[in-house]
Amino acid sequence: MSQLKENRKAITVGVFLFLGIVIFLLGVFTLGGQRKTFVKSFIVEVVFDDIQGLKVGNNVWFSGVKVGTIKKISFYGTSQVKVTLSIEEEAHKYIHKDAKASISSDGLIGNKIVVIDGGSPKFPFVEDGDQLAVNKTLSTDDIMKTLQVNNKNLVDITGDFKVLARSLVDGKGTMGALLTDEQLANNFKTIVQNLEKTTASTNRMASQLNAFSVKLNTKGGLADQLLTDTAVFERFKSAVTELQKTTTYAATLTQNLNEVTTQLNQTDNAAGLLLNDKKTADQIRSIMNNLESSSGKLDEDLEALQHNFLFRGYFKKKAKEEAKKE
Repeated sequence: MSQLKENRKAITVGVFLFLGIVIFLLGVFTLGGQRKTFVKSFIVEVVFDDIQGLKVGNNVWFSGVKVGTIKKISFYGTSQVKVTLSIEEEAHKYIHKDAKASISSDGLIGNKIVVIDGGSPKFPFVEDGDQLAVNKTLSTDDIMKTLQVNNKNLVDITGDFKVLARSLVDGKGTMGALLTDEQLANNFKTIVQNLEKTTASTNRMASQLNAFSVKLNTKGGLADQLLTDTAVFERFKSAVTELQKTTTYAATLTQNLNEVTTQLNQTDNAAGLLLNDKKTADQIRSIMNNLESSSGKLDEDLEALQHNFLFRGYFKKKAKEEAKKE
């Protein structure tokens, strides 16, 4: 009996040991499957200025798919941190050498993750041990800092708006006066009405100018012919040329008249001497008086000759001949 009990006890212990080993192996394979411990992978590195709380074991994502984990974190240089990523071999054919890595969160307050973009197909695929560039993006902390600054600015704006609203209600400033002073508001309304009238007048003027320009562009009109008819344009150009010649002639004539006027104002010529020398003018006036006196005396002499008996017959005969002609 004792031997049978010992055998049963040994069998029970063996069964429990076997079940324990099976459970242990299942756990190992399950955890290894979750962390993809037994999946073939390659290593890439990324150097960050700030890893924002990344930990070994955090996930690596590519296009929204988990493709690896963070294998190692170590300091690099003076103040940077080098993060070693273990990435599945299946993702090797999608990640290029110009791919960039950034730090993000798995949800708003989830664990930190590393996100990789694929890069450009113009570059070859990444190799084991390569170092990826960092994609500079706003982190959650940066976003929170920005939100805090925006909240402070919003509070300041709200306070300023409160002060402005109180000033408007109290009638302070130009806007407050417009809101509270009825006379000023009426004046402002009048100004607006005048502006409306001015705008309407401007619109009418623009319409009239538009109509006038349409008339100028009417087919067969002077403007249309000047712009389109080469013969009319040539005649117009010829007329302008003749007008220019006439202007030149007029200028020459004016210059000649100026010269003549200048000579008339001088005493070195006959006309200027007559116009400007008083002595010569007196002499000419005396000559004219003498000629007038001589003419009078000559008339008297002729009258005397007509009554003289020697010439009386001649003058009578001449008078009869003139009477016959009439």
